[in-house]
Amino acid sequence: MANQFDVAVIGAGAAGMMCAAVAGQRGKKVVLIDHASRLAEKIRISGGGRCNFTNLHAGPQNFISNNPHFCRSALARYTPQDFLTLVKRYRIAYHEKHKGQLFCDHSSEQIIDMLKAECDLGHVAWRMPCRIEAIGKQGEAFQLDTDAGVLLADNVVIATGGLSIPKIGATDFAFRIAKQFGLKLIEPRPALVPLTFDHAAWEPFVPLAGIALEVDIETGEKKSRAHFREDLLFTHRGLSGPAVLQISSFWEPGAPLMLNLLPETDVAQTLIEGKGTFKKNLGNLLAQWMPARLAEGWLLANGFKPDARLADMQDKALRKLGESLNRWVITPNGSEGYKKAEVTRGGVDTRELSQQSMMANKVPGLHFIGEAVDVTGWLGGYNFQWAWASGTAAGLSI
Repeated sequence: MANQFDVAVIGAGAAGMMCAAVAGQRGKKVVLIDHASRLAEKIRISGGGRCNFTNLHAGPQNFISNNPHFCRSALARYTPQDFLTLVKRYRIAYHEKHKGQLFCDHSSEQIIDMLKAECDLGHVAWRMPCRIEAIGKQGEAFQLDTDAGVLLADNVVIATGGLSIPKIGATDFAFRIAKQFGLKLIEPRPALVPLTFDHAAWEPFVPLAGIALEVDIETGEKKSRAHFREDLLFTHRGLSGPAVLQISSFWEPGAPLMLNLLPETDVAQTLIEGKGTFKKNLGNLLAQWMPARLAEGWLLANGFKPDARLADMQDKALRKLGESLNRWVITPNGSEGYKKAEVTRGGVDTRELSQQSMMANKVPGLHFIGEAVDVTGWLGGYNFQWAWASGTAAGLSI
């Protein structure tokens, strides 16, 4: 039958195309379905249009999950080097930015074209744009009622992602299907997202918008403590940049952040010891270590005069200034939400799935891959590596 398939993959993003290509190239009859008219928009916009397609150092330690060991199997069986082999086969030029992050030299479109070509090699059938109205069972097979007619498939793979960036088509489809078939969810929430602060508390820092610098940032305590050294960006509403995007995935509402704006300098000790030798005023002195606008703005926000002479300052005041820079404690009141979140934390509970095949233990033939699953990578190419690895795991198992 023309509308009968071995595998229906729903969601033609990173994980979905990878899964469809792998299954198709193994001789399975595959249909790939997506409600969008443009293919893989999330790949297209990622990495500023250059697609941070993996990270050389990706391993289980770079992922957050209620079940942290779940991702080990798929990540071990499909590594960054495996994806790099594919990229090289298509002669896509790439470069490492820093910390193992790999980007296309030219355009993320090259990754989309590569995945589409891989699907074509597996004779994958496309239904796009195509909306799914219902999924049910017809005997052993799954019946998909779509606006392009009824499709039957022995296996269904849900690769529709999470709730992040609804303007490019994100929906709760994966979570609705999981609930329909009785699978538990770990509550979804925005991750890799800018954090916001109470308007009154943030007002002194509004003039610093646009300033960036490398900081240490941490949140949580003991086992739940997370710590990163990354670039911080001040915005009109709060904090962003890689440092905050990283920590946002670990931040719990109501918990403070602790930032060290000058991680290489013990500010209080340096200032106190320098009272006899540094002839400069405070503003000029701090400007040697950080952007001048930040130095001035920080002093004003903390009640110091930028033109005060260091030699005239009491040690107690310098300790207070040092503490404000080396241990700035501030509590967000929330985040910018899914509209600005790069990924969704939470999703289908991995205890419901086989780590070898990504199939639901209770529903033979139903698989969940990629961002729909409660596996969330750090910023820096890790989430794409999970898409490739989980997509391959499902594609090989069907």
